[in-house]
Amino acid sequence: MKIWIDADAAPREAKELVYRASKRLGLEVILVANQSIGVPPGSQFIRAIAVRDGANVADQYIVDHSESGDIAITADIPLAAQLVAKDVYVLDPRGEVFEDRNVGSRLASRDFLDAARGAGMELSGPRPYSQRDRTRFASALDRVLTRAIKRQA
Repeated sequence: MKIWIDADAAPREAKELVYRASKRLGLEVILVANQSIGVPPGSQFIRAIAVRDGANVADQYIVDHSESGDIAITADIPLAAQLVAKDVYVLDPRGEVFEDRNVGSRLASRDFLDAARGAGMELSGPRPYSQRDRTRFASALDRVLTRAIKRQA
């Protein structure tokens, strides 16, 4: 089992929680981004992959290399939908877990808002990452890790 992080926009706080879990459980973490990403010094379980520039190149790398039972961290809903279809556990940095039962409606909402922006509507962007988001993410990560580890046993 590996933990994949769509690292282009992942908050530092969420990555740090994943790093701690990786160290505690001995799990490999792979950060994928369109730019060079630093990893904590001396970490034997964490590596970064910089893919070439281009729309969705990092996302496609994660889709192509992840496997059933892996865990992925992303706020990208189209990526989440592809990974859920591959039986990858997916959660966003604010603690929402994407599953078969909810990813379709989240994708539809995202597409609707994207179309509204394209039509000229001014919509607010995401709110700043908060302590509440960090707490929700930590709790969701623990739940997902527990499920994934039980599944492997």
